[in-house]
Amino acid sequence: MTTTTAPMVTLDRDYSLDHKYTRAQGRIYLSGVQALVRLPLMQQMRDRALGLNTAGFVSGYRGSPLGGLDQALWSARKHLKAANIEFAAGLNEDLAATAVWGSQQVNLFPGARFDGVFGMWYGKGPGVDRSGDVLKHANAAGTSKHGGVLVLAGDDHACRSSTLPHQSEHEFISAMMPILNPAGVQDILDMGMLGWAMSRFSGRWVGFKTIAETVESSASVNVDPHQLDIVIPTDFVLPAGGLNIRWPDPPMNQELRLHQYAMHAAVAFAKANGIDRVVFDSPRARLGIITTGKSYLDVLQALEYLGLDREACRDIGIRVYKVGMTWPIEPDGLRAFAQGLDDIIVVEEKRSFLEAQLKEHMYNWAEATRPSIVGKYDEAGNWVLPSTGELTPPTIALVIAARLNRFYTSERIQERLRWIEDKERELALPRANFARPAHYCSGCPHNTSTVVPEGSRAAAGIGCHYMVTWMDRRTETFTQMGGEGVPWIG
Repeated sequence: MTTTTAPMVTLDRDYSLDHKYTRAQGRIYLSGVQALVRLPLMQQMRDRALGLNTAGFVSGYRGSPLGGLDQALWSARKHLKAANIEFAAGLNEDLAATAVWGSQQVNLFPGARFDGVFGMWYGKGPGVDRSGDVLKHANAAGTSKHGGVLVLAGDDHACRSSTLPHQSEHEFISAMMPILNPAGVQDILDMGMLGWAMSRFSGRWVGFKTIAETVESSASVNVDPHQLDIVIPTDFVLPAGGLNIRWPDPPMNQELRLHQYAMHAAVAFAKANGIDRVVFDSPRARLGIITTGKSYLDVLQALEYLGLDREACRDIGIRVYKVGMTWPIEPDGLRAFAQGLDDIIVVEEKRSFLEAQLKEHMYNWAEATRPSIVGKYDEAGNWVLPSTGELTPPTIALVIAARLNRFYTSERIQERLRWIEDKERELALPRANFARPAHYCSGCPHNTSTVVPEGSRAAAGIGCHYMVTWMDRRTETFTQMGGEGVPWIG
């Protein structure tokens, strides 16, 4: 008879809540919002280790899912101050972005106290739209050599706390900003540090997608700021004068750097650091799945629903590609992933984004070597991965199984499919619907200010005032932030 001894559990009796921002190594349980607060602190640790005397500047405007970020930043102000990181909440989104732009101008003139200032802007997805003018100008101007900027877009795919569902990728493309899409809390830390390094190398502001499922989740993560061996590409030659901000700098010169060099620099950086990577592979891969961000986790869950682990995918012939930089997509890694595949499924939420880039890159492939690509629609025009709402693991599992069925099936997969379909039918059954409309908190001034006189009609604003449209108070229609009252003019 043999006995096993349970592993000894060591209690960290010195642990305090402040350690989520002060500990320089090990694993700590963090929420996504806390990770965003810790991120500039980790960047400062990296810079100090490199002998750089840098500072940080954070500004933005609250809005779900980043509505609590400013509160978390204020709570951590003593740690931020100790690391020369300044937080100044913006009066609005575009003024906050303009302030961050100013942080990149520190070293243009004599007398700077720091080698550079790394900046971070945050805002709700519609705030990215609102700040488009600033983002285009600031990105064209560039970032400082030892600065860099992350642009956090709080996107609300399911419209849980917004007046419209939204995604920010196309606004970032309009400003010609590279886009990173973290899948979880650890990704926030890792991609955040990669993002600042990319921003410094390419001289561009870097879009950073954050959604509720990412920033409102929590996980045990590795907080060592040196966990990543970030490398500078050796196969990309910078133009004379580099890509960073300078003055004077005529607009046409900015455009030339932006179009001819900066995007290629971002792609070279992504390739050198393996930001996009194959996570499941097979020597005889026939079906490829390409995905990003939260959808990557949904794909893993969908494969689990089908009973397909890493080994099963290898045996069957499934390859999974996790894209970290969603625009511009890195072509060499994409080509290596797609080589030899018969079919590719593109799994992404909202409007097709990766799918369009794949088709553009593969357009000139020989027909015999070009895989079929299924994303929002299949070959028959069926809307298989809708751009509305959110994608779910069961929906993704059904699409994967349908494509897989072309060359492989098993009784186990069929059993899993029947289980998924039974669950989906159960969820579709009619249920008692007890309406519970939202209402104002006790003592809220909106509770009385939104009551209009008999015979009058009001139009709503957004935020808490928008809630009145759900109540019986003769308030009809609403407007975007900052436009309150203006519809009356028309």
